[in-house]
Amino acid sequence: MAIPPPSLLVLVLVAQVCLGSYLHFSYAQQCSPNGQITGVSGDCNTDNNADCCVNGQMYDTYSCSPPVTGETQAHMTINSFAEGGDGGRPSECDQSYHSDGELVVALSTGWYDGGNRCSKNIKINANGQTVLAKVVDECDSLHGCDQEHAFQPPCAPNIVDASRAVWEALGIPESQIGDDDITWSDE
Repeated sequence: MAIPPPSLLVLVLVAQVCLGSYLHFSYAQQCSPNGQITGVSGDCNTDNNADCCVNGQMYDTYSCSPPVTGETQAHMTINSFAEGGDGGRPSECDQSYHSDGELVVALSTGWYDGGNRCSKNIKINANGQTVLAKVVDECDSLHGCDQEHAFQPPCAPNIVDASRAVWEALGIPESQIGDDDITWSDE
């Protein structure tokens, strides 16, 4: 069997690196801001260290999320889906509130997919643990800074907004609850 000349091997290696960089760049470019809204402050519940809109500040909006894979990288935040919690209104999927003891999440607009993931479980991996959580709401990436959205900014396109029960099931230390990088997939 003939061994290819070194120049051919270098060419193949360079092509693979370039293609890999292009694909990575392409995935990153699939979800860019599609607009902005101007912040309006109001009665914002700061439980769970929720961000509140600032008058006049501009906030990016997104109609997309990164592609879903077997290990989708995401940023997990904490949310109370309970009545009076920082989530505001009843969950979009079932028009109900959910206790902080339920394993439930809201997904950024693109991942929420117009409600197609409603009532379905997703598998969340973090801290060496895995948990199943039910999708009950959208973390709106298109709208915010109004009463309907509890005067909170639009969500980033890569958010899994999880109940306290999800954080606890993953064994995340109390000092880190509210802000962590995770992976997730459809169940």
